Amino acid sequence: MDHFLYRDGALFAEDVPISEIAAAVGTPFYVYSTATLLRHFKLFDDALEGTDHLVCYAMKAASNQAILKTLAQAGAGMDVVSGGEYLRAKAAGVPGDKIVFSGVGKTAEEIRTALTGGIRQFNVESEPEMQVISAVAQELGVIAPITVRVNPDVDAKTHAKIATGKSENKFGIPISRASEVYALAASLPGLEVIGIDVHIGSQLTELDPFELAYNKVAELTERLRAEGHTIRRLDLGGGLGIPYTRSNDAPPLPVEYGAMIKKTLGHLGCEIEIEPGRLIAGNAGLMVSKVIYVKSGEGRDFLILDGAMNDLIRPAMYEAHHDIVAVEEPAAGVEQQPYDIVGPVCESGDTFAKQRNMPPLKSGDLIAFRSAGAYGAVMSSEYNTRPLIPEVLVHGDQFAVIRERPSFDEIINRDTIPEWL
Repeated sequence: MDHFLYRDGALFAEDVPISEIAAAVGTPFYVYSTATLLRHFKLFDDALEGTDHLVCYAMKAASNQAILKTLAQAGAGMDVVSGGEYLRAKAAGVPGDKIVFSGVGKTAEEIRTALTGGIRQFNVESEPEMQVISAVAQELGVIAPITVRVNPDVDAKTHAKIATGKSENKFGIPISRASEVYALAASLPGLEVIGIDVHIGSQLTELDPFELAYNKVAELTERLRAEGHTIRRLDLGGGLGIPYTRSNDAPPLPVEYGAMIKKTLGHLGCEIEIEPGRLIAGNAGLMVSKVIYVKSGEGRDFLILDGAMNDLIRPAMYEAHHDIVAVEEPAAGVEQQPYDIVGPVCESGDTFAKQRNMPPLKSGDLIAFRSAGAYGAVMSSEYNTRPLIPEVLVHGDQFAVIRERPSFDEIINRDTIPEWL
């Protein structure tokens, strides 16, 4: 469910007409619904009711500080994967003891920043990383809390580019080597082993892969405890998918996911962390664009938009589907026709959809890409010297620009010409 609905023939974000925002900020732009963000966070928090838990929002999905602050005020922790994300979370007011640091390539500088500013834990991905954390912690005279990310060799049944739990993926250490890696961790100064981390992928639409992975984690917990390790926290990652289409093939609900966690891991008495990102932010955001031209081609018609692959790269990168709707509600029974929906970038990959049925549209009409709140603005670029597009947050009948569109002068003036030119 989201809060982008038609009223009196116009698409609204909560209580604000999309056309009103477009008139104020221009197109294209991203718009997020506060009510949807909070609703989705609460679904996860409620799903784990009765357990000691923390829902850490995976901020790589959408990392604007206004979004982070909205969720943090509701009680969310943050899952970060870079020093920049760590500092962004702190700038949004998130305390260090609610920030989890994931990622395969943490540098000594990033580790130092987190240990100095406060950290809930590092999710360690390799022995070399573990040794660097130990060295930095010794240098600072502090203790670094860690979990070790284990790779359970489970097929997440998702897109190959967002699967992370197979043996051939770059993430974590093989679960078969867990005993020796935990023994190394226990021997290194400056480290406190507190738990286990696992994350098998993104946009999962079935619970079976999760259940298989979590059963392996349960077995590993008991084995490591028998070997003398304190395992009091289980970080289960994120990955629960969202419905990108309005079909009946909806992914499992957070309440079903929570019940499965309790069934597989509840007997261990561990604190549970989960790191949802896409399901919190995905359906909480739209990208709104304007039709520049309607072009008739040989055997097909094109809608050429002012939004492009640099603004929303998921279709080009993952062949991803987004429902695309007219901001002005089509009349009941209006005949639709197929269009290729494309952007202005001079690459064939700048295609959002092929032969997508849409109501008749004309130059100047607004359209909205649904489910664009996750991995939209954060993956955008200034390719072709196209400015990053604004981000807007709606709260009831109010809206605010939370990232401005830079001017061309601001973009061009970032360049520095060498003195010999």
